[in-house]
Parts: sequence; structure tokens; C-alpha cells
Amino acid sequence: MTTIFTPLTLPNGAVIPNRIAKAATQENLADNDQNPSKELFQLYKAWSEGGSGLSISGHIMVDRRAVGGAGDVVLEDDSNLDTFKEWAKVGSVGGNHFWLQINHPGKQLFYNLGQPALAPSAIPLANASMFAVPQEITESQILEVIERFKTTSQLAERAGFHGVQIHAAHGYLLSQFLSPLSNKREDKWGGSRENRARLLFEVIKTVRSAVSPGFCVGVKINSADFQRGGFDNDDAQWVIEQMNSMSVDLVELSGGNLESPVIMGPDAALSSDKESKAASTIAREAYFLTFAEEISKIATMPIMLTGGITRRAVMDKVVESGVAMIGMATALILKPDLPNELKKDLDPNPRMPSINWGQKSLTALVKISYLNHYLRVVAENQEKSSSVWPSWALAKQLWGLNSRAKVYRKHMEGYTYKGPVTTQ
Repeated sequence: MTTIFTPLTLPNGAVIPNRIAKAATQENLADNDQNPSKELFQLYKAWSEGGSGLSISGHIMVDRRAVGGAGDVVLEDDSNLDTFKEWAKVGSVGGNHFWLQINHPGKQLFYNLGQPALAPSAIPLANASMFAVPQEITESQILEVIERFKTTSQLAERAGFHGVQIHAAHGYLLSQFLSPLSNKREDKWGGSRENRARLLFEVIKTVRSAVSPGFCVGVKINSADFQRGGFDNDDAQWVIEQMNSMSVDLVELSGGNLESPVIMGPDAALSSDKESKAASTIAREAYFLTFAEEISKIATMPIMLTGGITRRAVMDKVVESGVAMIGMATALILKPDLPNELKKDLDPNPRMPSINWGQKSLTALVKISYLNHYLRVVAENQEKSSSVWPSWALAKQLWGLNSRAKVYRKHMEGYTYKGPVTTQ
């Protein structure tokens, strides 16, 4: 019988020691040169020693000009590869896999960073005045994006990471191309479902062919965007069916974006047409389980489910349903050694307090700020406080982001891209 501590063999033959994954988290802990910091070393060491079978980094940007936040790590050349090598070693000290999530933000780029935002079409984010007005990305820029994903993957392998996860969820660039709401192009990169998925598929195939067979390539994709007329369950199922032939090792299911941030709470996560609307405990605590169960039956690669999972009973239910991996972020931020505790038959059930500031996007930002406070507690090896005011966490987060943005703009004044690297 498969349990959460049963090893998982991936399609390429790599073995993950158990079914618990630390899903990607928004950390904002890069140093001033956008490299991994000592705080990130400490954070990923804690997760590794805590017993997770797989750690997936917060998104690593493939282009220094396009970051989701000024505190994001960037890996676009080998100028600081030794730092990444040390991070890969520290983050897998417990015997786990350590993958880099690789990403391009597209139009989800803050205006105070002073960089142009690229998107499939020049459609701004709804009710998001903090973000730059996007430009429609050109054909040559699209081809450069593909090359950058390839380069970052090759560098990750050289640095000693076990794999990469291509981020095609949560409204970032690849997700924007998939959505008929944000992609209104009339060329081969837009229009039909096949054309809207073309960029993602080209990135997957290019990355897979550029790294060794033993290096893992995963994809994170939305089960739905949860926006009327947007990317939905049927689209997600079709995309995953196409990926069956692309040597993808693991697909993580999530949902939503900045305009519909359902990953930060269960209410909207139950609104998809193929998700049960019954307010059952399992549905509230594993947001996209119904869809994940269906996809697991048609996917040739293992499926990972992320969203709301904190309790052992829910984890057991997820694995028993045929879903291969359990992705957790909030629970492992609040309790990095949760897997080790579960192995002792304990069930700490770490949960964030109820936070509701009315407007969904604002509530999501407050929740992210609250969790970032606890990320820093672990990263700075502080004694954990029992509680923190969400409003204080938000103020601290916004102050920190603004301060980092000023440093980022200063560093970008003399920036010149060195171009793709040759693998060694």
C-alpha cells in the first residue's frame, strides 16, 4: 500500500524518497545581486533536514530584466554558479531532491522596478495599479524567452540541482499565453488552444533536449484560472494529455492568478465546474483534489497536488486517490520539520489564522506577507514567535519590497546580458 513515505520513481528513473514536497514559496530573499543569500541557505537546509522528499525553490527568474519582485533570485549566466552549487548542496543535505522552479513574470511585474513588462497581448492586469502596463511581446523576444529557459535549466544541472520545474501557472508569462483572456494574438502563438500552448510546449521540449536524461523536468500548471472565459479544467486536461509524450517527470496542479488568487484560500478554489461545490472537509483542505484524481487516470507522469493541505488524514486521502505527490507551502513554512513529525505519528496540523480583508487580492497580499514573516524567522534562525499582527507583517513586507526595488533599479543601470552559456 502506497503511503506518504513510500519512495516515488519518476519516469526518468530518478527516485524521490517520499511523497511530501515543499512547494515553491515566494521568499524575496535574494542578495542584492539577485543570487542565493545565506538566509536562503538556512531556509532550504531547514526544509531538507525536516524530512521533505522534494524541495522546489521559489521561482528563479530566467531574465534579470524581468523579475516577479526585487528579491527574486536570477540565474541567467554562470558568473556566480559557485553560489548556486553551494545552495544545491545545502538544500539537499537530508537526502531529498532539490529542484529549481524557473519562471518569467510576463506582465506580473511591479512598475517600481523600472523595467518593461512583456505579455502575449498588451492587456493590463485588472485592478492592479502596482504593475507595469505591458507591451505585446515580439516573435524575437518569444524565441529569446525559450532560449533563456534552456540556459537556466542547463545552469541548474551544472550547479548540482536534481531538476527544474517550469512555472506555467499563477498568471506568469507561460500561463498568460495559455489563457484566452490574456492572449489575443493572431499569429502562431495565439488564437487556438494549440497555438496558445505552443510557447509552453516549445519551452518543455527545448529544456528536455538540453539537459541529461537523469535530470528531472517538471511543470506547474493551473487546473483552472478561475476566471470566466479563461483557462479552465478542459484546457488543463488537454495540455497534460499533450505533455504525456514530452518526457515530463512530474506535473504539479495548482490554480488561480493575481486577479483570482484562489491558492491563498479555499472559497474560490471550489468554484471550478469540475470541482465539487460541497463544503466537505477534504475539499476545503485539498483545493483541487477532484480534478487531480481525474487527471491522474490519464497522465503518464506522476501528478503533484498543492493547495491547503496540512493534516495527515488529508495527505493519506490524496495519496490513496492516486495522486503521487503532496505539495505543501504554508504548512512547511510554519513547521519545516512537519514530515519528521508525521513519521513519528504526530499530526501538528500547522495552519495560518483566518485572514479576510474583504477584497480578494488584498487578502492574498496580507496572507503572503504573514507567511513571509515566518519564512524570515526560519531563514534568520530566529526563535519563532507565537503570533504576529497581519497588518504589521503587511507593512513590513511593503516597506521591504520598496527598499529592494530601489537597490534593484540601481543595479540595473549598467546591466548588459552576456548571452547564453555553453554547458561544461
